[in-house]
Amino acid sequence: MNLFRTLFLALAALLVAPVLSPAASAAPAKDWTRTVTQTPEGAYVLGNPAAKNRLVEYVSYTCPHCAHFVAEGTAPLKSGWVAKGMLAIEVRNLIRDRFDLTSALLARCGGAARFFGNHEALFANQGAWLDLARAYQPSLPANASQAAIMADIADKTGLLALMEKRGVTPAEGKACLADKKALDQVLAMTKRGLEQDGVQGTPSFIVNGKMTDAHDWAGLRPLLPTPAN
Repeated sequence: MNLFRTLFLALAALLVAPVLSPAASAAPAKDWTRTVTQTPEGAYVLGNPAAKNRLVEYVSYTCPHCAHFVAEGTAPLKSGWVAKGMLAIEVRNLIRDRFDLTSALLARCGGAARFFGNHEALFANQGAWLDLARAYQPSLPANASQAAIMADIADKTGLLALMEKRGVTPAEGKACLADKKALDQVLAMTKRGLEQDGVQGTPSFIVNGKMTDAHDWAGLRPLLPTPAN
């Protein structure tokens, strides 16, 4: 009798237990905006590295149009495409001048974990440090090394101070400016952009291997695949 009572109570508990829907029991979708990888050429990639779609951005840190694009396009790109894993964004440098080169090397301080935060901070504060760059007067001997010149630029334009707010000490910043491998990678990207990809200005965009005529968010948006729901 006790056995039947036990089985009855167990069956009753199952009948009244709430039924979990597939949505309630499924694991949350992965947010691919937290994934950053690096190509063999040294470019940083935001999002699912195996995404069906790839957007390549050629940018210059001294380019006001690039700063405008980053301010306008970054949030919708992340939320509408990257987060869901349907698009990966690869950032490549097109170096225009010594200030651009200095900031490009500083953007790489901290590697993949910090690159996109550094990248966005450099553009968000572009107006302030570019004003100082326009007034920059070198005070180094004629035989100063390239790393020393860039360190002087970074100090006098406020770039080292900006990076310190990002958790990069001045000593670490100067070490990044003296990184020969990073320098070679950035210059190689520029060479590739000009000689292979036909970049004529920044920002320029390659969507799924095809160079586009777009140079801003309004022009790029219609060229992207329909965002995931």
